[in-house]
Amino acid sequence: MRDVRLRKPLERSLRSGHPWLFRDALEAFEVPAGTPVRVTDRNGRFLAVGLAEAGPIGVRVFSVRDEPVDATLFRARLARAFALRARCIPEHTDAYRLLHGEGDALPGFVCDRYGSAAVLKLDGEAAPAVSQTFLSALTPLLEQHGVSSLILRTSRKQADACEVVWGPAPPRELLVSEHGMRLWTNLYEGQKTGLFLDHRETRYRVRQLARGLTVLNLYGYTGGFSIAAGLGGAEHVTTVDQAKPALALAERSYRDNGLSEASHTCQAADALKFLETAAKSGKRYQLVIADPPNFAPRKSAVENAQKAYEALHAAALGVLEPDGLYLAASCSSHIGRAAFEESVRRGAAHAKRVVQVLEQSGAPADHPRLLAFPEGDYLKVLLARA
Repeated sequence: MRDVRLRKPLERSLRSGHPWLFRDALEAFEVPAGTPVRVTDRNGRFLAVGLAEAGPIGVRVFSVRDEPVDATLFRARLARAFALRARCIPEHTDAYRLLHGEGDALPGFVCDRYGSAAVLKLDGEAAPAVSQTFLSALTPLLEQHGVSSLILRTSRKQADACEVVWGPAPPRELLVSEHGMRLWTNLYEGQKTGLFLDHRETRYRVRQLARGLTVLNLYGYTGGFSIAAGLGGAEHVTTVDQAKPALALAERSYRDNGLSEASHTCQAADALKFLETAAKSGKRYQLVIADPPNFAPRKSAVENAQKAYEALHAAALGVLEPDGLYLAASCSSHIGRAAFEESVRRGAAHAKRVVQVLEQSGAPADHPRLLAFPEGDYLKVLLARA
């Protein structure tokens, strides 16, 4: 292994489990991404092992023990991750996160299960460089757990490269189950690895709350919240998204859950423009769900993101009936919980509404977070009454 030396006092952070070392915290070094490295303190004493990365993250840390980053380590970490899912995944659910990267001490590797298929997503350049070794550890475990196919999606700046790397190619559209709710997904295209699996328990909460309500699902994608509301007994559900293929899957899932198509409307539109039109026409809803895409993918975007969240909250609360429920979410790790709550407060002030917070939540147990890694606390969900 190549030795890499700290130039900032981050020993305590490393020992606590933080999985990243930024390049500006290290003495200058140049090795290809994916090269195993030993991290030492400023006096040359061993601290951790990891893989060299390209870009602002200099090293992805895998262990504070002096051990190889190899198939043996991968197998041990994967076995622990799979054992956790065996304990925390609810009944009648075959779509969930098997491996959550940094949260499972395998930074750069995320693997989601969709029934008999799985999708592996690689982040950065270190993970692809060692992907063959990782696959040799992963595929036997997948097979033991009833998975027969694996799709690899590699992160790129513009899009995801996607290929079947093990087993027969799964169908382009696949039907999975979540708390017994049937959902159609496309594993080859679209957002995340097919579904927003981190909202599983939030969708189930909507199912518990929706009886008799008129529901508006903004940024609805393939309609997970909409179908949950329908199964919960909602009077009518409106799904809004700009992606027509996603809305087609939403309609298909709604129908295949035995729900009346007459109780569901899909609208291909920009969410804010839809809200503006609804407000002018006097349309009101009893439950509004707003789960937008990441408004702050980088720190430099935080100020504009806060303004965008405020505008969204104000517009959403503007079409909410008195005593209606508002479920707002943010998937940006750069927007903290306090900042997100403040954006709701400001949005409510613009809408001249008083907001009563009922619940706050985040990602479920199959998306674990290291306590020493606040960057992993990305999902914020706030349920309120206005």
